[in-house]
Amino acid sequence: MPVWKKSPPGLVSLFERLVAGTPGAEPRKMFGYPACFVNGNMAAGLFEDDIVLKLRTADREEFLALGASIFAPMEGRVMKEFAMVPRSMQSLDGPLPAWLHRACEYAGSLPPKTKAKPATKKKTRRAIH
Repeated sequence: MPVWKKSPPGLVSLFERLVAGTPGAEPRKMFGYPACFVNGNMAAGLFEDDIVLKLRTADREEFLALGASIFAPMEGRVMKEFAMVPRSMQSLDGPLPAWLHRACEYAGSLPPKTKAKPATKKKTRRAIH
């Protein structure tokens, strides 16, 4: 398992302010990084120095044309629905809030995820001799 570096405090702060201003977005952690979810579905998150957004195919293609790139946290492990926000867009004063809104709309359109129930141990009978 690779060792990932923490996101810089300034990026974490930006992401927290971005999520706080987005209706329906629930802040949580994913693999130790700040993320936001809608109906249990991840919409966006941080990974090292990057912000990633989960987008519909058409939105993702439009976003890629603006300089975004496909998210691959490890060599050969492409997360096809996620795109990395270009560093030039990592700001509240540009198009990023609108793109996060699109990501949240998409996550909200997916079937809600429920928390998995913890596994229970099966009781076994011991033979009495």
